[in-house]
Amino acid sequence: MRAEPLKDEGRTRPGRLWRALSWFGNQDTVLWFRRGLGRLARLGTQGYPPDVRRRLVVMNLIAYLIALTTLGYSVQNTFMDFNKYAPVIFLNLALFFIALSVPYWHRFSEVTGALVMLISEYIALFFFTMYLGNLSGIHLQYFVIAAATFVVFGVERWKLIVPMVVLAIVLHLAAWFLFPPESALIAAEPRIINDLYTQAAITTGVLIAATVYYAFSLAERAKAETDALLRNILPDSVVERLKEAPGDAIADSHDNAAILFTDIKGFVALARELGPERTVGLLNEIVSEFDTLAKRHGVEKIKTIGDAYMAAAGIPDPVPDPAARLARLALDMQKYIGQLRADSGVDINMRVGLASGPVMAGVIGTQKFTYDVWGDTVNLAARLENKSQPGRILVCPGCWDHLQDAFQLESHGVIDIKGVGEQETWFLVAETAVASGAGQNATVPA
Repeated sequence: MRAEPLKDEGRTRPGRLWRALSWFGNQDTVLWFRRGLGRLARLGTQGYPPDVRRRLVVMNLIAYLIALTTLGYSVQNTFMDFNKYAPVIFLNLALFFIALSVPYWHRFSEVTGALVMLISEYIALFFFTMYLGNLSGIHLQYFVIAAATFVVFGVERWKLIVPMVVLAIVLHLAAWFLFPPESALIAAEPRIINDLYTQAAITTGVLIAATVYYAFSLAERAKAETDALLRNILPDSVVERLKEAPGDAIADSHDNAAILFTDIKGFVALARELGPERTVGLLNEIVSEFDTLAKRHGVEKIKTIGDAYMAAAGIPDPVPDPAARLARLALDMQKYIGQLRADSGVDINMRVGLASGPVMAGVIGTQKFTYDVWGDTVNLAARLENKSQPGRILVCPGCWDHLQDAFQLESHGVIDIKGVGEQETWFLVAETAVASGAGQNATVPA
């Protein structure tokens, strides 16, 4: 008669346990838990700048960790002997509530919560050692506080950090010398003292390691962000040279380079027609696509000035085919502008000028510095862009020499170029599939 209920109970208990475990492992539950923890971590941080807010979030998480551990110690001591360990239990409970109140103190200033928590810990650790004696190892946790001050205050507040660190060391030494085992107010069993020392040593080691890891991770993150920003402004090889010798000037000569300039025809009138928001959006779309194309063709973007785009090949690192790389880039740019005109309905056309020859390049300035290129080749490319026609790519004799075997070129005749004089020029039409027939439409310069 009793076997059946036992059989049902045996079937249902594992089912309930499995449902409970499944709830904890459920993705929605994990997401709910993370969102809840995130809200708790952000309590009291509203209105502060992002950097301060991140530091206050860390402070809140430290406070919640302290609250959990002190509550755990209170429960543990209660089960051991409530009457005997009552002072320690109530001290832990006081710390528990103070830790939970830390987000409230952020409303007064960004350091108030940290000061309340640290001073409370200073006092509590001193009394814990007084009650249990220095062999409990509780005073070791002053070293954790000394390390944590750098995280919760920020290294820029060294005038606040230094006295807090000195105070932690003084209190640690005072607790060691003032409270030997024989003067402890609570005569705890040796096993409990050993357990307390083990917990204190583990807690101290883990928290110091976590603090150091957090500090180094912040430094590495800042370094990575700075490095990424530099690489968005300067070529990779130039960044490495700056890191190796920050004070050295970077200025190089390159005998075999090529320069490209682009310019949108009638951009001022077009911008007036489109309005500021749409103009900026259109320019951002164009420049972003040009950046992608430049990277694809192994070309270095130099800068943008309004609607003008400048790129170079063969600098800062030499390449065997700088003119060909820029030729392919220019053709893809014109193809993209044509597609954009068809898709958007905006009457947009672009002129391109391409020149090859020796250039000089280097980092200019100390504030808002740039990697720039100058020389006759740069000036020639700019003049060719100005003399080009909408939708076309005008190239110089030097480019003709490098491109005639693999690209289709169309003569534009001799033109007068300011600062250069009369020169034979060609329009770049396309890249030919067969090199032997590439020059069939090219005109040999006189």
